Amino acid sequence: MRNRGFSMESRRLQFHTGEEDAGQRLDIWLSARLEDVTRSYVQKLVGDGLVLVDGSPVKSGLKLKSGMTVDVVVPEPVSSEIKAQDIPLDVVYEDSDIIVVNKPKGMVVHPAAGNWDGTLVNALLKHCGDSLSDINGVIRPGIVHRLDKDTSGLLVAAKNNAAHQGLSDMLKKHEIVRTYEAIVDGVIKEDSGKVDAPIGRHPVNRLKMAVTFKNSKEAVTHYSVVRRFKTHTWVKLRLETGRTHQIRVHMAYIGHPVTGDPLYGKKCALMDTGGQVLHARCLEFAHPVTGKPMRFETGLPDYFTGLIGALEDRDNSC
Repeated sequence: MRNRGFSMESRRLQFHTGEEDAGQRLDIWLSARLEDVTRSYVQKLVGDGLVLVDGSPVKSGLKLKSGMTVDVVVPEPVSSEIKAQDIPLDVVYEDSDIIVVNKPKGMVVHPAAGNWDGTLVNALLKHCGDSLSDINGVIRPGIVHRLDKDTSGLLVAAKNNAAHQGLSDMLKKHEIVRTYEAIVDGVIKEDSGKVDAPIGRHPVNRLKMAVTFKNSKEAVTHYSVVRRFKTHTWVKLRLETGRTHQIRVHMAYIGHPVTGDPLYGKKCALMDTGGQVLHARCLEFAHPVTGKPMRFETGLPDYFTGLIGALEDRDNSC
């Protein structure tokens, strides 16, 4: 591959096509397999010679055949490309090892192709300076787990590699308790339940995840009813695993998509919620360095309580 000046942090990936992939365009197929990357960015990678099919450079519109090998280099920006920005942070807790923040709805957690500013990482770089772990590379310093752009709530970041490794190990062992609250469409009849259904990339829509038994990972979500409205349900949810879009996929799978979710459900008819009504309300874990039990909880944001009020008013007027 031609060296276009990408850094040592570049991701080098390899994929293999199967019978089900035959006939698909390379750029569409590949963008479905790369997280946080747009189709136009894949086309740029192809144009820069960073995508090889069976060892040779190709065009974006190549029609795939079964049995092909696709090698990709996704360049990481050098550290100077990620700017520290003076963006307000709602810091819930901070010490020399970790920082817990209450992320607002609408904020992306870390930079990605075509979206380098205004993220939580930009804000953390300004707030913490060089005191962030570098295990996840220069565009995700300190980031151990993520929240979707339009999901608000608590997130812990690591300020050094020891803390990062400790938190990562706890995540893998399901030792970090993450509790969310959401408003979902429809009335859930049972008081509590569990969704145990594997999640993988949607076979057609690259922006979505889906419950699937092909190329998927185990995913388990526990839920309990907080309050029922005439057409909606307020629920508490606990993640046993942490797959991309897990709560949103699982609730849609059981017929109760998160209210306002434009990807897995529909916009809320009562008010503009700015996306899914989903808030990461509580985090519990042992401090990754000291071992001290930690528990953090944040109140419900205005968009969430605003919808509760709108549902109460609507139900009372019926």
